[in-house]
Amino acid sequence: MRVLVTGHNGYIGTVLTPMLAAAGHDVVGLDSNLFGACQFGPWSEPVPSLRKDIRDVTREDVEGFDAVLHLAGLSNDPLGNLDPELTYEINHRASVRLAKLCKEAGVERFIFSSSCSNYGAAGDDFLTEESAFNPVTPYGKSKVMVEQDVAPLADDNFSPVFLRNATAYGVSPFLRFDLVLNNLTAWALATGRVYLKSDGTPWRPIVHIEDIARAFLAVLEAPREKVHNQAFNVGRTEDNYRMSELAEIVVETVPGSRVEYAPDAGPDKRNYRVDCSKIQRVLPEFKPQWDARRGARQLYEAYLQHGVSVEDFEGPRYKRIDHIKHLMAAGRLGADLRWKEQVPQA
Repeated sequence: MRVLVTGHNGYIGTVLTPMLAAAGHDVVGLDSNLFGACQFGPWSEPVPSLRKDIRDVTREDVEGFDAVLHLAGLSNDPLGNLDPELTYEINHRASVRLAKLCKEAGVERFIFSSSCSNYGAAGDDFLTEESAFNPVTPYGKSKVMVEQDVAPLADDNFSPVFLRNATAYGVSPFLRFDLVLNNLTAWALATGRVYLKSDGTPWRPIVHIEDIARAFLAVLEAPREKVHNQAFNVGRTEDNYRMSELAEIVVETVPGSRVEYAPDAGPDKRNYRVDCSKIQRVLPEFKPQWDARRGARQLYEAYLQHGVSVEDFEGPRYKRIDHIKHLMAAGRLGADLRWKEQVPQA
């Protein structure tokens, strides 16, 4: 199929696009390249691409594609909290507008990268795709709003699918250090401390980015009737962990490390356990291959190879929110997150 991937130069996109191309699809990327300077390790862009803000996409940009895989957006809670209205403009309104353009242009399948953060403050019960939404951040709310506004667009010619990814982890050419397993492993190697900023009790489902990419590929290639206008929790049900359990896995992985709680560590409102049995049942070809221990080992070995310091992952080099603030302070990026200069190449 001819496939457009928005946000293809992001944390997940740089793993997904090569996988799609290797499966024989004709892939094109679209990205504003906000984080082009956050490269971790070697990377060369494997697909042709458009340098464009998702807010500026036109119908002509999406014509001729069989499917659009929509990953672009502000990618985490701190970034979403920077300016909640901007989060809704980019993550919600621009996404719904993109879906409508796809429908008008005859794109048959629209696969949206949603999130299990839709469930938000949910307690200890397992949540299925039918469970109530209870997002607690602008990021989570924006994902819910996209699902609610895009689902009614579905018809015989336009088939949206919503992939509610668990919290991602794993090595990427554009690594994020603000994700729990990535962050804890980095702290452990750089300082000897597995540094928990919550009290360790919240539940979080996690999934490796390669397995997220496998879910996108499985949905893209699935018969329409299996996935049409449906949501899927992406991950494995057995990969729900309390934060303290993830910390112990990191201690087992990084020699000489120990758990330490931040002085102000307390409960986190984001607390949810997710049942991922639907995607396994409906799409048996989706075969996740990672678990937390193997993922922590992959991260540890990559950090050893490339070297990481607290200044790297808690500062503007890799921390998304600090990188954005750095670009703003340098006058390269406006408060609306639009480039004030020619869009840089990856």
